[in-house]
Amino acid sequence: MTTPYWVAGSATTSAAELAVHSPFDGALVGTTSQATAADVERAVAAAEAVAPDLAVLPAHARAAALDHVSRRLLERAEEIAALITAEAGKPVKWARVEVTRAASTFRWAAEEARRFSGELQRLDTDPTASGRMALVRRVPRGPVLGIAPFNFPLNLVAHKVAPAIAVGAPIILKPAPATPLTALLLGELLAETDLPAGAWSVLPVPNEVAAELVTDPRLPVVTFTGSGPVGFGILDRVPRKHVTLELGGNAAAIVCPDWTDIDWAAQRLATFAMYQAGQSCISVQRVYVHRAVYDEVAAAVVAHVDKLGTGDPALPTTDVGPLINRQAADRVESWVSDAVAAGATLLTGGGRDGSTVAPTVLSGVPEDAKVVAEEVFGPVVVLQVVDSVEEAFDKVNASRFGLQAGVFTHDVRTAFLASAKLAVGGVIVGDVPSFRPDQMPYGGVKESGIGREGVRSTMDDLTEQRVLVLTGLTF
Repeated sequence: MTTPYWVAGSATTSAAELAVHSPFDGALVGTTSQATAADVERAVAAAEAVAPDLAVLPAHARAAALDHVSRRLLERAEEIAALITAEAGKPVKWARVEVTRAASTFRWAAEEARRFSGELQRLDTDPTASGRMALVRRVPRGPVLGIAPFNFPLNLVAHKVAPAIAVGAPIILKPAPATPLTALLLGELLAETDLPAGAWSVLPVPNEVAAELVTDPRLPVVTFTGSGPVGFGILDRVPRKHVTLELGGNAAAIVCPDWTDIDWAAQRLATFAMYQAGQSCISVQRVYVHRAVYDEVAAAVVAHVDKLGTGDPALPTTDVGPLINRQAADRVESWVSDAVAAGATLLTGGGRDGSTVAPTVLSGVPEDAKVVAEEVFGPVVVLQVVDSVEEAFDKVNASRFGLQAGVFTHDVRTAFLASAKLAVGGVIVGDVPSFRPDQMPYGGVKESGIGREGVRSTMDDLTEQRVLVLTGLTF
């Protein structure tokens, strides 16, 4: 059976078959088809046509659609988690978490849709504006092109779709070529709502077609999550559009000398360096540990990493599954080998079985090695010793990325100093940089992107201010 794609809310197929295979063992997961040029045009034209009406669709109607999707995600949670595991290779324990997060993302969007009201501003603070008041509202910038990555094929799609619906902006979603089936299943749930035709489309298309969508003037907003070269390439091509970019990182954690619960920190570091097989832009990659606690931290991290189960992602005992394909595993393996050749010490891991890379811990890695300077996007963590917290801050900031950082400290002064000095979008105190509640503003600086996700933050990004001034009032 061929899974349909969605054109202006209608299920559609084409003769251009797209097969999806498991990253773990290459088994066929399912098939869909590439959207035709005619269907792409139909979707864009429908989005443009419905935009004025969708912008004034009552808040209760938008919220009801979002609430429905949230409920249905939970009702079909096991089915959806199994699909995520099959097409993305994500361990089922983490796939279940992703479904729950996506349901929350849609629920928060429903709540925000109900209170997205604007503000009143009295203007009679100046004598020339007596009797005047301004109503400042946010209105959609126009139809949105959302381009989603493979590593969170449901929740990062939710972060595109849910805020767009909440503000009344039509959205055309391009799912990742490796993981389209989960986004298409989400389309089934959206099709159960009363949203008007054209409010949303889910189009599996090749990259050259996506490039045409990026430049289409009928889609004035582009929101992209993925690699830096692709993201900044989009920005360069459409400098007059409103573009938001959620890009890569090589997230760092700092363990300060005052931190007391070494085993808990080590367990968090080990888990969130390796979860998703490291395929998360805020996966723990660099850990800077004060010399006073380094030996204890290193031993504990290695011990916790060695407890992680690898193998079939469908098994509940699997903590670390495969990378998205063998090419990604080849790259990670070569970067680890290069680091060891340059003088790094392999504390554990380093092995490879097909597309699965063993959870790997390195120490003493040169700062210019790719496993430090670039985004590994694999199950690799680097432990580095520092002699002061200030030195750790400098090493974190030496990266060209700046997404989130974690600081293990009990000292509130150190926490505020970290917030002031670390050039990142968010500082997580007392935990790993991988902590991300989906309602929180989330995004980076430097080469980690432009703009912020988090439901309300994205709603602000997809809209612009419109002012209505009322005259002759008594208040």
